[in-house]
Amino acid sequence: MLRSKVYLTNILFPLILNYIHKVYIFYSYFLIMSKKTSKKQLSNIEETLIQVGLRIAKRGEGALFVVGDVEYKTLVKQSVPSFNIVENPKLLESLALMDGAVIIDENGIMTAYGAMIKSTRTFKNFGTRHSAGLSAAKGDNLVVLVSEEDKKIRILKKGKLIMQIDALQKNVEKSVPYAVELLESIGAGTIGTIGTSLLIPALGISLLPGILIFGSAYYLGKILTKKFR
Repeated sequence: MLRSKVYLTNILFPLILNYIHKVYIFYSYFLIMSKKTSKKQLSNIEETLIQVGLRIAKRGEGALFVVGDVEYKTLVKQSVPSFNIVENPKLLESLALMDGAVIIDENGIMTAYGAMIKSTRTFKNFGTRHSAGLSAAKGDNLVVLVSEEDKKIRILKKGKLIMQIDALQKNVEKSVPYAVELLESIGAGTIGTIGTSLLIPALGISLLPGILIFGSAYYLGKILTKKFR
């Protein structure tokens, strides 16, 4: 009996504690790496959508991309299988030219195209595509609108316009990686104060050629201070 207690105290328990410690370290490392991968993945998705959107806008055509979960009805037969949009932007571009939205999951996989999204909100002074995009920009969804009217790309999160990119700006493509980095620096936690509700006049500040960030002067100032200090 005494030997058993000694074994438990001096050998078995330390082994168990050491095992638990190693599992904890591995799990912590896994969580850190997952967050880094997720952030990089989102950046790749955003950059792909903006670059594809610029090509579409320059031709005077429109498109709507929704990344996230949204209710929709497909207008066309879904004959194209799901694919990674970052790896196949040309196919994404061709599907985006159909009527309706392209729906993409958080991993960058195209899940539907030619999708009709019911408009529950109105994007003032613009058409049905913009209203559908505004309606889809809820929760953690990311919406990228391509306007055929003024050849601009509008990015919405949490029901607010946070960025606008002018496709006619010379060499605007070169600014896209910086625009994506800026989007990441805004972060979901500040969108409530950064974006414009589209119901009141917005203050836009151009941090890069052809790119506007919307929000109050106070919070835009905080972004500028954080970004360029």
